[in-house]
Amino acid sequence: MMRSFNRVALLSALALLSACAVQAPPPTATTAPTTGAPSAEPETLVIMSHDSFNVSENVIRQFEQANNVKVQILESGDTGSALNKAILSKDAPLADVFYGVDNTFMSRALDADIFEPYNSPMLAAIPERFKLDKTNRLLPVDYGHVMVNYDKAYFSARNLEPPRSLRDLANPRYKGLLVVQNPATSSPGLAFLMATIAAFPEGSDYPWTQFWADLRANDVYVSPDWEDAYFTQFSGSSGKGPRPLVVSYATSPAAEVVFSEGKFTEPPTGNVEGTAFEQIEFVGILKGTKKRALAEKWVDFMLSRTFQEDIPLQMFVYPVLPEAQLPEVFLKFGQPPANPLTLSPQQIHEGREQWIERWTEIVLR
Repeated sequence: MMRSFNRVALLSALALLSACAVQAPPPTATTAPTTGAPSAEPETLVIMSHDSFNVSENVIRQFEQANNVKVQILESGDTGSALNKAILSKDAPLADVFYGVDNTFMSRALDADIFEPYNSPMLAAIPERFKLDKTNRLLPVDYGHVMVNYDKAYFSARNLEPPRSLRDLANPRYKGLLVVQNPATSSPGLAFLMATIAAFPEGSDYPWTQFWADLRANDVYVSPDWEDAYFTQFSGSSGKGPRPLVVSYATSPAAEVVFSEGKFTEPPTGNVEGTAFEQIEFVGILKGTKKRALAEKWVDFMLSRTFQEDIPLQMFVYPVLPEAQLPEVFLKFGQPPANPLTLSPQQIHEGREQWIERWTEIVLR
């Protein structure tokens, strides 16, 4: 995907509204594996990632102390930029491990042949649906969903039912109410475009190209990025604009509660079912690392319950480990949507650029 993988930008941006960051509860279960007697000086393990990667300091510290290592996070821009850097530097890798490739970039990452296979024993506990790379060069860590949010107060005040499906968004009753992001410049924008392609495939009686032509006729507003869409164009509590429908995340309602500092006990936003596109993020060991053993331990640690239970309140996505407990706010307001839309990594790899070009011709020209 073409993103600042701002699938997690909800956390980063909403955090600016809060005077103090909310910390995840201390993880309780597994501890990091040990490496035996520590050496005099800790080694450094470099983890390359997109800028939205976040993990509690105490969780990182557990791994560092157990393995006599210093973990260095190398933030490298959005997912596309970070992956480009990893590919361009593959002959002299900048890091030992790469985290943040998702299913929209998976084929490109694998074709570049920058990862070493690793059949982690922790994979045994991960559901098969997340294991998209059968070569185990990319191992699943978390997943999330881009979907349409709606402003509850707006619809309630007008006695107007919010939309219930993707197709509803093109209904004239919702004219001028929807804001989306440009898929050429925005991660959620591209994910939403993919949702429409999965829902309205080419050759069907209502292809995605017609859907977007109908959205344009229905006065859809296109923002350059998620921040502008959510905080400037959206009419919800975090926004300032006139539009009560916005492409955001399934966990946006939960995040609104978390970062309201007690203002909200119920989220002011809701999710439009049937609009969700599923994104899965992966970790892989970069070819050429001189710290293969430590890199394996880090991958194992990311799939352990300790790390997995830290994920929701740090990155507002879901852990892939089923036994990882979700925080209460997720259980109440952040459950994964039923039957999310998906496309295979190969479909995305083959169609991404032409889809964006066709979307631009239909919506912006």
